[in-house]
Amino acid sequence: MEAHIFPDLSKDLAQKRRELAPEIYGAFRAFGQRVFADGALPSKTKELIAIAVAHVTQCPYCIRGHTDLALKKGATEQEIMEAIWVAAEMRAGAAYAHSILAIDAMNQAEAKPGA
Repeated sequence: MEAHIFPDLSKDLAQKRRELAPEIYGAFRAFGQRVFADGALPSKTKELIAIAVAHVTQCPYCIRGHTDLALKKGATEQEIMEAIWVAAEMRAGAAYAHSILAIDAMNQAEAKPGA
């Protein structure tokens, strides 16, 4: 049998999380509901953003949950995949952009006497 890093979500685990810090849990849920409500951005767009962020943060629960919610809010499979590609480009783009730091460090090491 294959071991899983992340446990399957269950009612028991969710209840325990609520019971351990009920006031904070309630505040967090209220915050999330407000953040994902229609506003300047429609909730479908917010779910697509969440899918992209979830792929960058590599949260399997978030990927599944926000993908399900995006579909329920009318997102197409193509829109979801494009959001994922945006995340991939941003992640790769950050590595590319930060390469300047390594190049600068190499240049500084070369400039030091005795290097």
